[in-house]
Amino acid sequence: MQKNNQEKTLILIKPDAIQRGLIGEIITRFEKVGLKLVGAKIVQPSQDHYFHHYENIGKMVSRRGQKAFDVTLSMMQMGPVLALVLEGIEAVALVRKMVGTTEPKSALPGTIRGDYAHMSFTHADANDVGIPNLVHASGDTTEAEVEIAHWFSEADLYSYETTHEKYTQTRKH
Repeated sequence: MQKNNQEKTLILIKPDAIQRGLIGEIITRFEKVGLKLVGAKIVQPSQDHYFHHYENIGKMVSRRGQKAFDVTLSMMQMGPVLALVLEGIEAVALVRKMVGTTEPKSALPGTIRGDYAHMSFTHADANDVGIPNLVHASGDTTEAEVEIAHWFSEADLYSYETTHEKYTQTRKH
């Protein structure tokens, strides 16, 4: 999955972002920093698909508890998601930085969550609702590989060179 620090990472643009019409703005941010879109599809997965993503891969129940897991699954099934695979130099860490922390209230201005969301975990817990935090981004390179394989087949992913890559590739003189 890596070549010259090139990595692939999974992004899910969640139902709350789709319903707010933020797909274009979110993708534009990733493209503006030079990340390349190599896979995309709009889907409305089953509960089993989400269970595998959030628990078998992400271990959400053990990390955050059954209630957080149940609320997340419920929120994810409120509509379709746009699943993306982005590629670029150290893409996983770059995307995590651009997305911001999981809790929108704590996300810094300039991040996707900091600019387009604001709810706190405290508010969500007090009102028994999930956090509308717009996107999912792979946590590390190992998770990215497993998540991409869960959401995409190899035939769904494309290879091509962008103009940006011509200027960021390491060249030996």
